[in-house]
Amino acid sequence: MGSSVSSSGAEIAPESATADSSVRAGLLALAAVQLCFGLFPVFGALAMDAATGFSPFAVATWRIGVGAVVLMAMAVALFGRRALPSRRDLPTLLGFAVLGIVLNQGLFLEGLQRSTPMNAGLVICLIPVFTYAVAVVLGKEALRGLRVLGVAVALGGAVPLFFSSGGDLSSEHAFGNLLMAGNALCYAIYLVLSKPLLRRMPPLVLVAWIYVLSVPFLPLFFVGESLLPEAASRGAWLSLAYVLVFPTILAYALNSYALARVEASTTAFFVFAQPIITAVAAAALLAERPTPELGLAALGLFTGMALVVKRPAPRPAA
Repeated sequence: MGSSVSSSGAEIAPESATADSSVRAGLLALAAVQLCFGLFPVFGALAMDAATGFSPFAVATWRIGVGAVVLMAMAVALFGRRALPSRRDLPTLLGFAVLGIVLNQGLFLEGLQRSTPMNAGLVICLIPVFTYAVAVVLGKEALRGLRVLGVAVALGGAVPLFFSSGGDLSSEHAFGNLLMAGNALCYAIYLVLSKPLLRRMPPLVLVAWIYVLSVPFLPLFFVGESLLPEAASRGAWLSLAYVLVFPTILAYALNSYALARVEASTTAFFVFAQPIITAVAAAALLAERPTPELGLAALGLFTGMALVVKRPAPRPAA
């Protein structure tokens, strides 16, 4: 009664079937997360159209304000009293808010407006590379030859993104790419430093609190900016709505759901999909075309990221 039989005649325990179903649900959630984040640079660029859109700081203000309210409401609804951190964690959470939200979003949106969605998709590849490098520097992970090679290859591949080469890689784009690389570094530091806190706090609760603790910094973004620009087109508003609903709220909720069901290494490999999704969407919606320089950068970044996120082979037992 407690098991089923496969087509080969072997019994399948209900626990195993449930586990497989949970993993599949986690993988589907991860795929949706990559879609949300992969389309973010494209819709972010549309929302920040120079003539009919919002400024980067206005988008950041909307994103932090809406994210703080909705994510905290979700955290309280799902975790109740567990959504309340201890007093000793509040200074740490405030630091994470500066790194993971204020600097992270400010640098990314300013960089995206000065660059292109395809460039943004490639710079995303630096996040796992920087994360490993920061973890090694802070003594959180061991120095491994293959991963060090991956860091070197990825950084070498990224070089064309930071120097003017004509065409799509203009000096303005190079500066925008540099800002987004700073965003990737800030987020990598946040990822490494937040690991101890995640052992006693659900990921969604952590994200909700760093959004809430970013609210006091909002004047840095909205002073002198128009949050309701008269020139904003319907397309800019719809693109802003996408940014608020999908990469801001839904992606974090789905990512928290997935992390409880799949291994961290699986999550890392799914990041490879983001630049591809961004490139396809940028070509379809913005008529953006890749250049040979971007192709070279993509080759180096993808190769380096693959070496960094590859799990080391288990050592044989003594």
